[in-house]
Amino acid sequence: MRLLPWASPEGKPCYLSSDGTGRLSRLADTVESVQLGMANELLGHAVDLLADHKATSAQLRFLAARMTEALRDTLRIAESRGARLSAPTYVDPDETDGDDILLSEA
Repeated sequence: MRLLPWASPEGKPCYLSSDGTGRLSRLADTVESVQLGMANELLGHAVDLLADHKATSAQLRFLAARMTEALRDTLRIAESRGARLSAPTYVDPDETDGDDILLSEA
């Protein structure tokens, strides 16, 4: 089940059951890409606004509200993508020759 990058009208999480190749999966990929791009642009704007000592409290509150939205979107994307990764398994270091990594695919 894939957590989609949008919520229901009631604010509940939306999930998609698919193999990841369908139209809704591609739409979700596109929405995630747009959301991450917007968050990146907002971060640049935040750097500029925070450096401006003439920024008003209203401007800073507006920035904080938009940054909150962007962070919420980014966390949802991270949660969705993390859930779709195969979980790594621990490899006992006593069973390696010292050159092996300690994580391997499950």
